[in-house]
Amino acid sequence: AMAGDGSAYRLSCSLLGHGQDVRGLTCSLFPPGGFVSVSRDRTARLWAPDGLNRGFAEMHCMSGHSNFVSCVCIIPPSDLYPRGLIATGGNDHNICIFTVDNPAPLYILKGHKNTVCSLSSGKFGTLLSGSWDTTAKVWLNDRCMMTLQGHTAAIWAVKILPEQGLMLTGSADKTIKLWKAGRCERTFTGHEDCVRGLAILSEMEFLSCANDASVRRWQISGECLQVYYGHTNYIYSISVFPQCKDFVTTGEDRSLRIWKQGECAQTIRLPAQSVWCCCVLDNGDIVVGASDGIIRVFTQSLERTASAEEIQAFENELSQASIDPKTGDLGDINADDLPGREHLKDPGTRDGQTRLIKDNGKVEAYQWSVSEGRWIKIGDVVGSSGATQQTSGKVLFEGKEYDYVFTIDVNENGPSYKLPYNITDDPWLTAYNFLQKNDLNPMFLDQVAKFIMDNTKGQTLLSTSAQFSDPFTGAGRYVPGSSSGSSTIPATDPFTGAGRYVPGSASNAVAPVGGVDPYTGMGAYQSAAAKVENIYFPRKDAVTFDQANPTQILGKLKELNGSATEEHKLTEDDLINLEKLLSATCNTSAETPTAQQLQTLWRAVNWPEDIVFPALDILRLSVRHPTANENFFSERDHVQFIVLLLKFLNPKGKQANQLLALRTFCNCFVSQAGQKLMMEQRDEIMTQAIEMKSVNNKNIHIALATLTLNYAVCLHKVNNIEGKAQCLSVISTVMEVVQDLEAVFRLLVALGTLISDDTNAVQLAKSLGVDSQIKKYASVSEPAKVKECCRFVLNLL
Repeated sequence: AMAGDGSAYRLSCSLLGHGQDVRGLTCSLFPPGGFVSVSRDRTARLWAPDGLNRGFAEMHCMSGHSNFVSCVCIIPPSDLYPRGLIATGGNDHNICIFTVDNPAPLYILKGHKNTVCSLSSGKFGTLLSGSWDTTAKVWLNDRCMMTLQGHTAAIWAVKILPEQGLMLTGSADKTIKLWKAGRCERTFTGHEDCVRGLAILSEMEFLSCANDASVRRWQISGECLQVYYGHTNYIYSISVFPQCKDFVTTGEDRSLRIWKQGECAQTIRLPAQSVWCCCVLDNGDIVVGASDGIIRVFTQSLERTASAEEIQAFENELSQASIDPKTGDLGDINADDLPGREHLKDPGTRDGQTRLIKDNGKVEAYQWSVSEGRWIKIGDVVGSSGATQQTSGKVLFEGKEYDYVFTIDVNENGPSYKLPYNITDDPWLTAYNFLQKNDLNPMFLDQVAKFIMDNTKGQTLLSTSAQFSDPFTGAGRYVPGSSSGSSTIPATDPFTGAGRYVPGSASNAVAPVGGVDPYTGMGAYQSAAAKVENIYFPRKDAVTFDQANPTQILGKLKELNGSATEEHKLTEDDLINLEKLLSATCNTSAETPTAQQLQTLWRAVNWPEDIVFPALDILRLSVRHPTANENFFSERDHVQFIVLLLKFLNPKGKQANQLLALRTFCNCFVSQAGQKLMMEQRDEIMTQAIEMKSVNNKNIHIALATLTLNYAVCLHKVNNIEGKAQCLSVISTVMEVVQDLEAVFRLLVALGTLISDDTNAVQLAKSLGVDSQIKKYASVSEPAKVKECCRFVLNLL
């Protein structure tokens, strides 16, 4: 009858090999039609289609993790690895990268502080990882490029979207976040429990599944288009059929469900409590991994369907499964009210419908199969689960998985406390941490440790997982998600506005022609026949803000000093000191600044923010002088210098102060000592500076672009890829908001300088989609330098 038309999925084969739960699956590029599985048994296995008996053969087994392996993905082919690479993430906090023909890892990525439970690969060699440490990380080859921070609980699912630079993360905090160039652009809310899986439908749409037993379809713009119900327990994974919007899901209700046109078209029960993962092969067959350690393949194709004997064996195994009524998978069960076997004479009304009957005091569960027109027994309903906590290992506590979560009552009438525990943990350390966390008396230590050991029947493995600090970036690491993006560009100086001193009012943009220096507008000697050559990047020296009108600055300072409170007022001697300092640093006198003059300046720059700007301007000019350099950048004073300037980079602060603080930072790059300090403090300065992109002031944008450019000049010399990643993220973020073409030009020079002579940086820029962001500037007519520089950058990309 219906079974013959190939529309329903039936068992194709069962693959034995893993010793414990199969936790992750992905289609392989090589061999074609194959797949990779990973398991709690600490291995990954590559399976190839076996032409002889319609099944699969294990090609090889990969080992590299010291604990459970929980996820896997394929990194697309590159010139170096034409067959692609295999990435696996584990409970040992590591990511192992394998070639398709070697059982040992090519290399290991360290940096996460907890289980890595999700991986996704993008174009240009990028890899996105999600972890229980609440962060996601972007890797290029063997380096961490950026860390996405913003979720408040474990990240269970990650996906790189087809459009460059866009990434999705799903978390136990019940939200999904969309990231662009390392910053959170949008948060999707709607799920009522941990988000466990994500699948991409198109550039505009994606699916998510969650512990709330629902699947949701979303638009990238934030709108939830549809909610699908069908599962009766946690949904662990979701996978899309090739070239269409149909999908499959698996979950904790022992089932695989196939969704067509938005409806659950077929439910396949498995003889295992937790159906952890699934993937759809190119031929439409579905591969499923479960807590019984067996991989099963289901097919619509008649020639790939298992033999009648194999299908009977599968049904027998299913009928002998023990179903725990407490899981709620079959609804509320009251054994006394159940009908007898005659109830199975009535046909079901939809595929996957379950029916319970009572036969000789035993409760049995059956499921209706539309394609076969019969009730199939899916197990006996028993008092307790056949799957123990220890085999399925999935008690959730605060969004993370544990082997056990104990409830501890310290005294009769007090509150009870939850104690999560994994068999790989040290019982004594766990007990100690539990008492600390809940502020309980340390004298309970022996008791609690003994309780753990008694209740886990001594199943403890010596813990091998040490906490890793981030090996690439150490403690003060770059967290792009925490800043709202920035853009940095140097501007013309504001001290030429109609004879009065108004920071930020002037514009003296010069459109250089031919061989004019693009920053100063000075002409350069050029032969008439010179073709357009790249005079823009890589730039070797910092760009500074040198324009000054000492008379105006001092006039303003004196005027504001008149209105200052007594505690801030400068004496006549102080003002003379500052005058001498200005002439010394503006090269109008041959003297060098004295310590006393610099102390006076330090007092002045600590004035209240509404009157401090002339003092900041003197600081901007002074930091270029070697003597002032030594003073402000010394081991002793540099911290307060940086803290003072960062204080002014507050989006709600005064624009004059924001501008002058940015320009002061730019001028610090004049000397070796200043560059060293700026590089040491790069993370903090850039994170704070990027906030200035939201200030609608072109001079501020130009100063922000200049700061980025100066960082690019330094990074080009030292080739620090994490620093470049941060800089690229800033350029990409600032490009989005900047209107002023001088700012754009300086960002383009920064971009060109960063990616010159560095293929990794080029790949990273492409994966962030920077090329598509800047294309429009290739056709700008005036100033010509914008168009020329842009074209040189695009040639590299």
